Amino acid sequence: MKMAGAVRTGGKGSVRRKKKAVHKATTTDDKRLQSTLKRIGVNTIPAIEEVNIFKDETVIQFLNPKVQASIAANTWVVSGSPQTKNLQDILPGILNQLGPDNLDNLRKLAEQFQKQSAGADEGTTSAAAQDDDDDVPELVAGETFEAAAEEGQKS
Repeated sequence: MKMAGAVRTGGKGSVRRKKKAVHKATTTDDKRLQSTLKRIGVNTIPAIEEVNIFKDETVIQFLNPKVQASIAANTWVVSGSPQTKNLQDILPGILNQLGPDNLDNLRKLAEQFQKQSAGADEGTTSAAAQDDDDDVPELVAGETFEAAAEEGQKS
C-alpha cells in the first residue's frame, strides 16, 4: 500500500496515475549553461559567417555560428553545427582570411608538409630498395645458374 500512495495524484479516493512523467534534461542543461554564461557576462558577436578551429591537421568548421564572448573571462562560445575537414581541403579557401600574424604560422605549416612529403618519398625509395632484394637477380653474361651451383659445391 505504500507504493500506491507514491503514484496517486490526489487523496485517498483518487485514481492512480497511468504514466510516469518524463522530464527532459536537455533543456535544463541548456538553461543552466545560459545562466552561467550570463553570469560571466558574455556578449553576442553579430555577423560572423564562419569559425575555423585548427587541430593538428584537421579543422573544425562552423558555418553561420552563434558566437558569444567574454574578454574579461577569456571565454568564447561557438555554437552551431560543426564539420570536421582536413587542412589541405580548406586551406585555399581561408588564405584570404589570414592576417599578417598568421603568415608565419602558414609558412611553418608549409615547411611541415614539405618535410612530411619528403619523408614519405624517402620511405617509398627505401621500400623500393627492399623490394629489389626480393626480386630475381639479373644474370651476368656468360654465367648460368648451373655453373654457379657447381662452384658452390666445389668450395
